[in-house]
Amino acid sequence: MPLFAALGDAIRLRLVVRLCEQGSASISGLTAGTGVTRQAITKHLRIMQDSGLVRSTRRGRERLWQLNRQRLQDARRHLDLISKQWDDALGRLRHFVED
Repeated sequence: MPLFAALGDAIRLRLVVRLCEQGSASISGLTAGTGVTRQAITKHLRIMQDSGLVRSTRRGRERLWQLNRQRLQDARRHLDLISKQWDDALGRLRHFVED
């Protein structure tokens, strides 16, 4: 799933955190203090955009990036479902072993 691939990188996770904290931010704002080049941040944002995790808007000469919180909620729902399936499977295994 592209969403989990987009979330499966430490730099992209840091970008998610920054966008959660700041709301929207420019490439300059997202690059500041990271030690990562603007080009690398842009590449990561494009991957995140392709998964629907972020979107951008133009404001003058600048492009502002925003987090699509709905996609994070989608990821959480998927993870909750997987967690429930594991809990159910472990419960069946425990029942089998104890009988």
